[in-house]
Amino acid sequence: MLKVFVYGTLRRGERNDYLLKDAKCLAEQAWTNGVLFDTGMSYPALAPSNSSIVYGELYEVSDTDLARLDELEGYQEGGVNNLYNRLEQIIYTDKGKYRAYVYVAHLDSLLKKKISNGDWKEYNLLKQNDSFLYFAYGSCMDSLRFKKAGVERYFKEVVGVGVLPNYSLKFTHRSTFDGLGRADIVEDGGVVEGKIYKIDREALNYLYGREGAPHVYRPTFVRFLLDGLEIEALTFTVKRKQEEVVPPIAYEMEILRGAKGYLSEDYVSSLVKYINILKNTSKIGGM
Repeated sequence: MLKVFVYGTLRRGERNDYLLKDAKCLAEQAWTNGVLFDTGMSYPALAPSNSSIVYGELYEVSDTDLARLDELEGYQEGGVNNLYNRLEQIIYTDKGKYRAYVYVAHLDSLLKKKISNGDWKEYNLLKQNDSFLYFAYGSCMDSLRFKKAGVERYFKEVVGVGVLPNYSLKFTHRSTFDGLGRADIVEDGGVVEGKIYKIDREALNYLYGREGAPHVYRPTFVRFLLDGLEIEALTFTVKRKQEEVVPPIAYEMEILRGAKGYLSEDYVSSLVKYINILKNTSKIGGM
């Protein structure tokens, strides 16, 4: 089967996602080398580059699907007047790397405004919205920590508990403060539960600072079940994942305190067991 990396209006929840309704999503979290631009025409364009990253999704498509995408992107094989060219390059995911087709700008006139973080959905969200759904799965579930930071007023509206399929909670960020692990979601199977907040722009600005976004954690988008319905929310994931290491006890307590009364007992129990396994296997300080 053919594989295609999409980064703009073909992504889930975007206006042309219907063209991939019969395709299989191999990775919701995918990235490749390139620079992303706003064309000024409500869609983005990618320019080849080895110094920047563009985020998107990876799909397995049929010949029929690919023909539809070629038409949308103004691409003909061997064409000299193409809007985009279809190239093959390496796509990275949490599960490994693949070779896939990518549509890149053929015309320099498409490259109007650089999108510095390389994520079309984030770019549009920040430009258009003043309220957001936010999925918290780690220490950001803890209201006491918000209170200590003086920002609890931003996180009073908990709209429900999100059940995120196809992800696992791991501790892939090693803090520069203590060398211990911090929570992450990894798209490698499993289920992650978390709180869903409705937040405003001030709260989002606080989260960007707390998460060190976009350099330590990066904002991303996930689809999950809320009261049996699939919705989309913003969350944060570690940008450069490392070998897991146990979290500090205080951080562990923040997660468990935030989970209490919201997340399922089975999920919390499995999380405690997982952290205990890390405690017995983690190599800390070269020991």
